[in-house]
Amino acid sequence: MADGRLEVTDALGRRVIHIDKPVFSVGRRSGNDLQLVGSDVSRDHAEIATENGTFVLRDRGSRYGTYVNGEGITEYTLQHSDLIRLGRSGGAEMVFLLEDSTQLTSGVSGDRHTTSAVGDLRQIASLLEGLRALGSGRVLDEVLALVMDSALEVTGAERGFIMLANASSELEFKIARGRGRLTLSGKQFETSRKIPEEVFSTGQEKIVADLLDGDLANVHMGTVALGIRHVLCTPLRLVRYLDRADQQTEEKRIGVLYLDSREKGALLSRAARTALETLATEAAVAIENARLYRETLEKGKMEQEMRIAADIQQALLPEPSRKGPFFDAFGQSVASRSIGGDFFDYVDLPSGAFGFAVGDVAGKGAPAALLTAVIQGVFSSWAQTGASPSETLSRVNQALLKRAIESRFCTAFYASISADGSLTYCNAGHNPPMVFTANGVKRLETGGLILGLFEHATFEEETISLDSGDLLITFSDGVTEAMSASGEEYGEDRLLACVEAHRQRTTRELIDAIFASVREFSVGAVQSDDVTALVLRYEGPK
Repeated sequence: MADGRLEVTDALGRRVIHIDKPVFSVGRRSGNDLQLVGSDVSRDHAEIATENGTFVLRDRGSRYGTYVNGEGITEYTLQHSDLIRLGRSGGAEMVFLLEDSTQLTSGVSGDRHTTSAVGDLRQIASLLEGLRALGSGRVLDEVLALVMDSALEVTGAERGFIMLANASSELEFKIARGRGRLTLSGKQFETSRKIPEEVFSTGQEKIVADLLDGDLANVHMGTVALGIRHVLCTPLRLVRYLDRADQQTEEKRIGVLYLDSREKGALLSRAARTALETLATEAAVAIENARLYRETLEKGKMEQEMRIAADIQQALLPEPSRKGPFFDAFGQSVASRSIGGDFFDYVDLPSGAFGFAVGDVAGKGAPAALLTAVIQGVFSSWAQTGASPSETLSRVNQALLKRAIESRFCTAFYASISADGSLTYCNAGHNPPMVFTANGVKRLETGGLILGLFEHATFEEETISLDSGDLLITFSDGVTEAMSASGEEYGEDRLLACVEAHRQRTTRELIDAIFASVREFSVGAVQSDDVTALVLRYEGPK
């Protein structure tokens, strides 16, 4: 009698088990002759009985079923090279082998090649699923090459390629291989897009026995010109269980696997198609895991770079608190993303006066942050020369226009205050700062247009006198235009009320109160803009 064996492939790897009992039991329970792990494997899943020189596979009422060559069975007489799967998701697979003298000399079957390839892919998929921080960005390329080499081996095709869907669900060429692990140029397949796109859109396998039959030669003239006769293309499907108890699944097509050959009918064998179907299922998991792994690496790298950029941007800002002989100032800026487009700055002027500025660059994120750094540099270089506020902002405007950065502009407010309380300012399209005095509130609006758009823009300045105890608040529109969960704006009235309520507190406590008020108002809403505010109290000459 022939010797019956099982070549087993599961989460533990690949191994060969002899069927050495009249009734050979298989299941998850430790008392079975073959114990298999996996959520799809029942405690007492199946058995193989030896009867009159044959081997009969019986399902023992398993929860997720027993399959032979893709078909569900309750009882089945096994033949050499039958592919056995326990559970629908392939939690465990086995190839039944009858080893007698005839079969030992016949070589290894295509299905057995499939088991080997599938086992390798499953182990890679499991490994990728567990990877978190180590590895190479080329993991996806290596997995794609392995999938192609395995597909060529199990089907006997001459060459093939893989196309994966991008974020817009459009197929993109990824890799092409030929027999002997040979990497091919994508140009050799430029004429072969029609079949892959059809397979991806329908989700159905496409087999062309002979491209020269009927009207096919006219449709695929470019491919026929290369001598190709036979084509097999299958979708790469990713199947996820939504409810295992009810066997509800969700299918996602991530691409296609295309194979072709110059030999008519070379890929028509049942073994080749079964092999490719099994391989494509495992390949989809391995490819998706590799792609997610690469995206995780790239995202981690980008997040690290953004953290560094945020640190650099914070380093460009001055220390929040600045106290002088006649003033007390405090500023704070919170970006809506990792980095933002708002800034504030302090300048100790040659005359002994103190300069301070607040700016708001259009946009958010990295582009706005880069332009902010440019503006801070130009502003600082001109302000430290002692140039007036209007001249300084005019120079910043010209510098931005010379760089010709399209659709990028900035609003800014710059002022200088002297020991005698003289405040000279220029407002370039910024939210008017407010000065709280004993006689009421004054808004500082004199200046000019926003910076970076108009070459011939002119800027004016105004000088006012502050008394001891007067308070100046300058802010970006991220404060007054902060939105509540219901879509209402914070507005200037709430800002005025907050400042009046905390006016006698220190500048730091007042800034904290303003930011706390904005946060409380915006609970449940996403911060959509950078928030910046600067408070200066004039304390009089000492």
